Amino acid sequence: MFSVAAIAVLVALGLALARALLGPTVFDRVLAANAVGTLAILLLAVFGFLTGRPEFLDIGITYALLNLIGTLAVLKFWRYGDLSGSGDEDEADA
Repeated sequence: MFSVAAIAVLVALGLALARALLGPTVFDRVLAANAVGTLAILLLAVFGFLTGRPEFLDIGITYALLNLIGTLAVLKFWRYGDLSGSGDEDEADA
């Protein structure tokens, strides 16, 4: 059962990688990269259950936090041009 889930996650991972490489816009590529991170977490969890080592869930949680922070950093950099912007510049223009 878990081996079928692992194969399904690998197929979805391949499709997400294709979208990351062929995405027409930067936001499609960022969304695909986030999906790749999420699918990698799922693959870690399934692999942990296949091998009988639930410690992989701790690694998956850590990777999920890194995935979230990385995605937010890329989007903030794309919007403001640097990571030090506080976002107050938009309120001053309005």
